[in-house]
Amino acid sequence: MNIRTPAVAGLFYPEHPDELQTMVRKFLNETKVSTEPVPKAIIAPHAGYIYSGPIAASVYARLAPAHLMITKVVLLGPSHRIPLKGVAVSQMTNFATPLGLIPIDTQAINEITSLPQVSVLEEAHASEHSLEVQLPFLQEVLDDFTLIPLVVGDATPEEIDEVLDKLWGGEETVIVISSDLSHYQDYNTAQKMDDSISQAIENLRFEKIDHEQACGRIPISGLLHIARRKNMHAKTIDLRNSGDTAGPKDQVVGYGAYVFN
Repeated sequence: MNIRTPAVAGLFYPEHPDELQTMVRKFLNETKVSTEPVPKAIIAPHAGYIYSGPIAASVYARLAPAHLMITKVVLLGPSHRIPLKGVAVSQMTNFATPLGLIPIDTQAINEITSLPQVSVLEEAHASEHSLEVQLPFLQEVLDDFTLIPLVVGDATPEEIDEVLDKLWGGEETVIVISSDLSHYQDYNTAQKMDDSISQAIENLRFEKIDHEQACGRIPISGLLHIARRKNMHAKTIDLRNSGDTAGPKDQVVGYGAYVFN
């Protein structure tokens, strides 16, 4: 059994299982209850939990009503440390967090490696927090599920669309895009930038998103591309920054939470 062990525990979230679970549950319990349909896809931030955890919880709570139905998670996050072309997959059979093991859908990964933009690159997954930060939330709101973890480098919206289309599935599958928004602007500038990208996301305008607005611009653009093609609707659930949660207001990072149906 090949297991990918967590690299971010203790830095982005607590390393002790009880402390981590308590923190995640607190964030989820503080969210407003929604009666809207369970989303097919979500965008959630990936900073340290004290900064972005409440914003991420606002969309993860919306998956909880389908905790028995959702059995497959397609997770895309940007590569922060390894330059790469296209999409990197892993040949690990499980990913681990302090909350336990998550089985990898190796069959689905084998299917998408036939695409020219998809390749196996373990180095891209070795220390990629954009994926790892999402996992404890998924473990808390879902029951048994398999994971398809994808680290995204340089790719076109059409190339990401093609990958997502192969993995789209039905009600058993949810798409999760991991991305923070503006980085290290002053509070007012960040608000304006984050409002702008939120409008682009809600209008499915991937052409309007640039690299300064979101570190996960490429996977977001791919989701917006396929969402437009499938006539989906996007909605902003939460939009704040680190100046609102646990940081100073002179240099903030923006966090947005979005759902797609």
